[in-house]
Amino acid sequence: MPELPEVETVRRGLAPALEGRRIVHVTQRRPDLRFPLPERFAERLTGRLVSRLDRRAKYILVHMEPVSPSIGEEVLIMHLGMSGRFTIHGPEGARRPGLFHRGMPGAERHDHIVFDMEDGTRIVYADHRRFGFMDLVAGAELDASAHLAALGPEPLGNGFSAVVLAERLKGRRTPIKAALLDQRTVAGLGNIYVCEALWRAGISPNRSAASVAGPVRSERLAAAIRSVLSDAIAAGGSTLRDYAHTDGELGYFQHAFSVYDREGQACSKPGCGGTVKRIVQSGRSTFYCPACQR
Repeated sequence: MPELPEVETVRRGLAPALEGRRIVHVTQRRPDLRFPLPERFAERLTGRLVSRLDRRAKYILVHMEPVSPSIGEEVLIMHLGMSGRFTIHGPEGARRPGLFHRGMPGAERHDHIVFDMEDGTRIVYADHRRFGFMDLVAGAELDASAHLAALGPEPLGNGFSAVVLAERLKGRRTPIKAALLDQRTVAGLGNIYVCEALWRAGISPNRSAASVAGPVRSERLAAAIRSVLSDAIAAGGSTLRDYAHTDGELGYFQHAFSVYDREGQACSKPGCGGTVKRIVQSGRSTFYCPACQR
């Protein structure tokens, strides 16, 4: 499933095609994705002016300006699931830096939602597994919505620090790997980047969360989380199976993985000399170096 860097990469790719532009038509080719689409979904989006795109954890948030005093700001919440992807098709003759250009597409089997913008751009959402979803909520109710209400702090935001992380780990006996995957602890982290962050911090995934709550380990871990996510975003996210940018290009941070999916390989940390090991925690693969992660 795409993690925070992949979702942020998609958000950045969509922003030039959506922000400040009006949606002139929405094609809805099925009544549901992972969940039923909101009532009158296409109708409620048609004619709306997009003010900005944000991201919260693994959700892309499309803010739309009010259309009348009775219909205030609404936010389209989008989640990619395991295989959801957006492709931007520029209008004929257009040449926009950073956007993949080709003619308007025909309807493919898994193209479920199509947004036609006022400048002729077409944005297609495809999802062959249909684990992604879209929802519409009032802007004033966004933070209290079922999708966002329980989320922890954004790891790249000002609300995240070693002190905040330590407070959320205090007294928890669960392994630190499981605690970090809990979206109530830190928002947006997934299996790949938790493995990578723990390696950078030199912390074993088997260690109890409470034992990381001290000032030294929490500082190392908070810094590692920020750095690995920032590096992955700068590299364009990771490509694992279905993931791709909005322009069709593949991410390449997977070439920089230090432990993830490197079972049996030598640890790349200078002077370590250990070997990357794979274990299973809560049904998911964990990769780490027993020699330098304690």
